[in-house]
Amino acid sequence: MKKTENQNANSTGNIKAKSSAAEGLRELFIDELKDIIYAERALLKSLPKMAKNATEPKLVSAIEEHVKVTEGQVQRLDQIFEILGESNRGKKCDAMEGLIKEGESIMEETEAGPVRDAGIISASQKIEHYEIASYGTLAAFAKTLGEDEISSLLEATLAEEKEADALLTDSAYNTINFEAAEEDNN
Repeated sequence: MKKTENQNANSTGNIKAKSSAAEGLRELFIDELKDIIYAERALLKSLPKMAKNATEPKLVSAIEEHVKVTEGQVQRLDQIFEILGESNRGKKCDAMEGLIKEGESIMEETEAGPVRDAGIISASQKIEHYEIASYGTLAAFAKTLGEDEISSLLEATLAEEKEADALLTDSAYNTINFEAAEEDNN
């Protein structure tokens, strides 16, 4: 039996691009911007749930503050779309959907208190690391495309995401992880 060209491609691991696939860096850049704005909007719906389920006051405060920061990041993304003359309509971000779902699972699988707080930090840091990777890449794309104003806006968001990650690390290491470990000793 003779294999078709498409079957050969699949057996070798090559993936056939969709007809709507990006052909240049600018198209990929815009596609990735649509992905991250969807991700940020999804996160805005998820963060209040995390804050409501956290018990350590500093963690609750940090999450609530990050809601405000994220709102500003969405506004910054809207500004970027305006500069580019593109629609700010998001494109479903499977990565963020999965990270949010994982965070919800962690909350369901832990009792309220230090252990759940440690889980919320874990889920939050995974989200921050995804965002750091995304904004770092987008800033590099913008710079490569000669979009210096956009690159600066993306770098500002990248700095905020790195700051949020550092704050979560401090919260985890300075109190929450030790309190959660004490739960093991009880």
